[in-house]
Amino acid sequence: MTTVKTLLEIPELRLRLRTGAGQLGRAVSRIYVTELPDPSRYVSAGEVVLSGLLWWREPGDAGPFVAALARAGVAALAASGADTGGIPPDVVQACAQHRIPLLEVPADLSFAVITERVVLELAAARGREPSGARKRLLAAATEDISLPALLRQGAIELGAPCWVLSGTGRVVAGTAVPPEDLVAHFVPGREVTVHDGYALMPVGGSFAVPWLLAVAQPEPGELAAELAELVRLARARADQVRRMSGRAAEPLLQALADGGPVGDAFAASGLPADTELRVLLARAPDESPALAAEVLAELLAEARPLVGVVGEDAYALVAGPGNWMRAAAEALTRLDRLMSLSRFHLGSGGPASVDGLHGATQEARHAVELAARRGGRIELVAGEDIAVHQLLAAGAPDELRRSVRERVLGPLLAYDAAQGTDLVHTVRVYLECSSSPTAAARALHVHVNTLRYRIARASELLGVDLNDFVTQVDVYLALLVTV
Repeated sequence: MTTVKTLLEIPELRLRLRTGAGQLGRAVSRIYVTELPDPSRYVSAGEVVLSGLLWWREPGDAGPFVAALARAGVAALAASGADTGGIPPDVVQACAQHRIPLLEVPADLSFAVITERVVLELAAARGREPSGARKRLLAAATEDISLPALLRQGAIELGAPCWVLSGTGRVVAGTAVPPEDLVAHFVPGREVTVHDGYALMPVGGSFAVPWLLAVAQPEPGELAAELAELVRLARARADQVRRMSGRAAEPLLQALADGGPVGDAFAASGLPADTELRVLLARAPDESPALAAEVLAELLAEARPLVGVVGEDAYALVAGPGNWMRAAAEALTRLDRLMSLSRFHLGSGGPASVDGLHGATQEARHAVELAARRGGRIELVAGEDIAVHQLLAAGAPDELRRSVRERVLGPLLAYDAAQGTDLVHTVRVYLECSSSPTAAARALHVHVNTLRYRIARASELLGVDLNDFVTQVDVYLALLVTV
């Protein structure tokens, strides 16, 4: 049996016990990498959780994280303080409080080396020496952490082409061209889905967006499951890199969200000074902003976006040409079948140079608010598709919207409520038909004289002339802000 004490005694790992000397006899079932602030949905009993502490921002962050580990019954936390200037004191305190052994990982030791050594130790403890194929896969995962290299070695060992596919349909890596739309045949919840001679296996991990390992074999064996596990670890490492890149972009995203100066933050982000960027803003009202950021990063993966969270919003900055909103819409349609997003709203602004980024951010914010008002579970709105009057209406604060509604439309709304009529709808259709009585009457399925009578009655109630252009603009904007 492999215990926490066993891991401490592996000389090449150089792990140092920071707290938990009384719990070193805990059995270890596997190793698991996460950087989520709340890993409770994904950790399991007996796991050694490996973390670079990217989730830690300030004192107090450790409590919820370590409490989640304790509830799950993990064996230990192995943490590297390379990006936090050492293990923060509150991490040590939280582990001591919740009786979780804390193992400090040397700053110069890669997670790949730790993973390989622990996996080998667990295999040996189960009484089976890892096969040559498994050893070669582990070596590939350690020596070259790129996913394509791992897949190439996997295809050699399995004797069949293999791919890693995102739930969006994107080919993350592979050794050949996969069959079209293979992801559509995956059955969520199954360990293996077989379709037309291909096996699809879920790649686990603390990720909302699923990845799948596809192998051109109808009956994948244990080696394919080992490859899926190594893909999970490779994804965790790649996600760690993404989060670190997101940290570099945080000052810029914060400045855009707050309306502050962006010059220094833009320079620090590493983006070329002449880059034109699109700003995308995502909200998942029933989920955490971190989940929205993960979905956003996956939807735009081919664009290599800078992604981060500010407040309750997830932002992405995308450089270069391309209709990324259309690509995101297509990817989200595929993804929706595999994951349970109750609501997801996405808006975009730009493209814009550094001087116009604030305007692009405001445009993206108005777009995502318009998407939310549409009422659908999943809605995407591109800023360039919003008419100017819609953009202006979307930017009005709620208090102003209520005030405009009452001031401009109050008498008409009161009349409809009292009489059971719908003159408000008649006025809107009339204005949207360019004030044409004939076109409006046709749209409402009424006689043109009836339409003229209703418009005259609405004008009388409002005390305005609905044939006057300026008045029409005011009334139409007021109609928009009541939506």
